[in-house]
Amino acid sequence: MVMVQLFLSFVKIGFTSFGGMSMVPLILEEMEKHRWMTAEDLSNLIAIAEMTPGPLGINCATFAGLQTAGTIGALAAVSGVLTPAFTLTLAAAVCFNRFHQNPVLTDILSVIKPICIALILGVVISLSMENYFPEGTPDAAALLIGGAMLYLIEVRKWKVPQVIGISALLGIVLYGLS
Repeated sequence: MVMVQLFLSFVKIGFTSFGGMSMVPLILEEMEKHRWMTAEDLSNLIAIAEMTPGPLGINCATFAGLQTAGTIGALAAVSGVLTPAFTLTLAAAVCFNRFHQNPVLTDILSVIKPICIALILGVVISLSMENYFPEGTPDAAALLIGGAMLYLIEVRKWKVPQVIGISALLGIVLYGLS
């Protein structure tokens, strides 16, 4: 019964939050309502979830399920938190496949695509300014690393994980570990 409750609680959390820290009040409410965790337990859970790679919601679901009902509980909670995204993505794919030649949908997508591109470009510009021009001053080492990695990816066709590793090593050598 606990597995079903974990699954349903995290389905509710997945459908009613927007991911990230917005999930925390809902997770706390569900954990306290079912007496699975205290606020202190959840505080520790969030600290661990933030330190581990991956989305906060999935990490919280994993740790909450694990603490509540072991490995099977973790699987139930993660399945629950992923169900809304999977369901909505599947529904969108079915609708898109069914209506992909619909003129209204085509018009909507022709507006959405440039907006998405602009949002991504905005993030790239913002991160580039922060990383390559901290405090408005060009960082020669960062520009050199970035240029070299762009060359390796675009011209030499190296794989991204290799380039990330080399970037990390160059960053450590040039900037240290602090």
